[in-house]
Amino acid sequence: MCVLQTLCPQSYSIVIIYFNESLLSGLSLSLSPQFKGQANLHVFEDWCGSSVAQLRKNLHFPLYPHTRTTVKKLAVAPKWKNYGLRIFGFIHPYRDGDFQFSVSSDDNSEFWVSPDESPLNARLLVYVGQLGTEWTAPGEFSKFRSQSSKSVHLISSRRYYFEILHKQDDKGSDHVEVGWRPFLPGLKYEVIDSAYISLYTDESSLKMNSVDHIPQTLASHSRPSVEEQSQEHSHFSSQHGADMLKPDPRDTFYSTPMIQASRLENVLPACLYSPTYVVKDFPIARYQGLQFVYLSFIYPNDFTRLTHMERENKCFYRESPIYLEKPTLGEREGEEENSIVVRREKKQFLKSDGQPDREWDKDGPRRRGEQTSRRGLLERPEAESEELHPQSDNAVHGRSLSWIRTGPSELGPGGPGRKGGGGGGAGEETPPKLSKSSLLFPQKTSLSALASRAKQILSNSAPGNNAANVRLHDNAARNHGNDKNAAAAGNNNNREKKDENKIYITSINWQRTFSVNPMDFELLRSDWNDLRCNVSGNLQLAESEVVDVLAQYMEKLNERNGGIYTLLRIINVEKRRDSARGNRYLVELELMERGRNVVRLSEYIYLLLHRGRTPAPPTSTHPPAQPGPVMLQWRKDVMVHFVVPVKNQARWVQQFITDMEELHRQTKDDNFSIIIVDFESTDMDVEQALRESTVPRYEYLRREGNFERSAGLQIGVDTIEDNHSIAFLCDLHIHFPHNILESIRKHCVEGRLAFAPIVMRLGCGSSPLEPDGYWEVNGFGLFGIYKSDFDKIGGMNTEEFKDRWGGEDWELLDRVLQNGLEVERLRLRNFFHYYHSKRGMWNAQNKKNPKGGG
Repeated sequence: MCVLQTLCPQSYSIVIIYFNESLLSGLSLSLSPQFKGQANLHVFEDWCGSSVAQLRKNLHFPLYPHTRTTVKKLAVAPKWKNYGLRIFGFIHPYRDGDFQFSVSSDDNSEFWVSPDESPLNARLLVYVGQLGTEWTAPGEFSKFRSQSSKSVHLISSRRYYFEILHKQDDKGSDHVEVGWRPFLPGLKYEVIDSAYISLYTDESSLKMNSVDHIPQTLASHSRPSVEEQSQEHSHFSSQHGADMLKPDPRDTFYSTPMIQASRLENVLPACLYSPTYVVKDFPIARYQGLQFVYLSFIYPNDFTRLTHMERENKCFYRESPIYLEKPTLGEREGEEENSIVVRREKKQFLKSDGQPDREWDKDGPRRRGEQTSRRGLLERPEAESEELHPQSDNAVHGRSLSWIRTGPSELGPGGPGRKGGGGGGAGEETPPKLSKSSLLFPQKTSLSALASRAKQILSNSAPGNNAANVRLHDNAARNHGNDKNAAAAGNNNNREKKDENKIYITSINWQRTFSVNPMDFELLRSDWNDLRCNVSGNLQLAESEVVDVLAQYMEKLNERNGGIYTLLRIINVEKRRDSARGNRYLVELELMERGRNVVRLSEYIYLLLHRGRTPAPPTSTHPPAQPGPVMLQWRKDVMVHFVVPVKNQARWVQQFITDMEELHRQTKDDNFSIIIVDFESTDMDVEQALRESTVPRYEYLRREGNFERSAGLQIGVDTIEDNHSIAFLCDLHIHFPHNILESIRKHCVEGRLAFAPIVMRLGCGSSPLEPDGYWEVNGFGLFGIYKSDFDKIGGMNTEEFKDRWGGEDWELLDRVLQNGLEVERLRLRNFFHYYHSKRGMWNAQNKKNPKGGG
């Protein structure tokens, strides 16, 4: 028994890889004639990046490739984009002696060789680059020092395990080839062809979830970069910039013992929970339910705002959406670098008719102006080039905000509030009071109006204060500007000729200072379902409000229980605002009970507003006491059913089952099950995989015909016998946080509340450990609802969405709202949707590559 311990790149734990004797003895099969002349080829598609290290970050690498096939020589050029290759097998030398190897590729590649036939002994021999920026032309074997090996002694009667790793992005000519030559001067490298290679194993009859035969080596798990190894213990070198990755008490609060339910009885008076924003029986036009979904406020900050993505997407600092349809100010008025520039987003949030754009769901934001840095050396036909790189005429680029260009008149001693350039109070003009509506929806579109509004943003909006929020103290710069204008007015040809030989150096005033007041952009946000910005996080709740509410609640709790509780930490407070009848809060506290036990409290309370004719006189400066909403209590142990329809997605199905096993192992929660509706998958035995798993409960349903998401979800929910349990309509490509079960239960209340968590869509090449992407603000496909409520609204629309998918989630949302349910909408920490393409999925037909292979 051989054991190899390595760090799995997509896991937090140590993976122990076993190679048993039966597997190693099976390697002798490759001596059979049918094994000669080819090598195993595994393809990992739809994965961006150009380095081999990026390939190792792929969720499915190395066990679950997109395609398993063979190749007849060690020179491959699929003429495709955004993929990784793993080629492995045996080399059979044609003579005894010393050989020299070299690898050539675009982009990076590695060639590993074992001194014998064991994969465990493979070591890195040669490579092209480690940063993703290195590449070679086809057949260019001597560009980098790392490409060519030292002498390697081989014996013709033996075979040697080899492995090639190759990563290609969407630029340049994709190719990888390995050459060898006797270690003698003057000889040229020759590509290793079919006469000297053989298969590691025959995979033609194996299902895609059969992975025991796949070699796991140092090549498939290690990061051989010396630079990376030297930075292994550096705190900043390997840490991603997403604040959401940092630990938060919410993530593990489910493991704290719950307070006894009897301790909460009669703590607050009971009242009827009936919010005014519920739209029961209100006529809603098709797909307009989005406009009736409101967001909740959160305390403390859960850092779901994607600040690390704001370099490309600054929609959090948005102006009016009408400017998204207009050219930049520089294009209209000739303004340059010091003006407020409004660039258009790569993908629009709103179409021209004001309706949300569904296409934003499917693609993520991409960088503006990315162009191929080199021409393809294996030229692609023009037609295919257009297919692989669609035109970007409809692109809407990210906006940036910079300082306003201010003329001499605006920078006078009186500040930007003056009309004239000199002093005196006669020219002063008090800026109008700044309001949220004027910021978000300005009516003027002229350049002067926009500049005026931008100055208001930068100004102190306190009443009676005319001083500018930003004062630029730069008299030298103003005088320089006046001199420049005066010089430009002259038209002296001789002087111009002299000026041609002069070198002008721009002066910089390093002593320039400015004044600024604190600015909380969260105050500009509202609780309506904002579909325009997909990097902003959950709404933030004011700390003062939280303190007022919890001070009253803790007082009532201790009055009821004899003062045995002490507040340790405020874990989470969620507020749903209803200014007409009262705000609803979900309060989650960590308490110390009798000075010994730590318990958690997670309850809904209702801050009811008294609107009667003779309101009771207030007894304190605090808000009115909170009644407990009788009809809004969540069940801590309710069963949750994950319903997933699938078809020919073996690697994703296996990953989903593995994730559910991990969820059960971490939480020890037995009150959940998975229901998989299988539309005749042929790439794996889904039922057998479920039988062999350790999930607490499962249901396997097989359905004939084409994939239908709506029908699959309906079939799955119909199998749930307990009407008082929760059905979570799910997707395969999801990374679940460990508190997902608790989150679903807390936000689903039978007859009152459904849950539509917002998932973060990862970009191409991104992973849960490096989460670059955007929040799926438009999608409602991940949906938690009680079985009884699901049946009451009529379930999925299986007739209209029989032969297509997309839009069934919005249609379901319309009926959920019309039946009087609230929909809780929150961004969940570490809740990710993996990047994947539609190619080869469900009912999609694969189109042959017109270039073919050679």
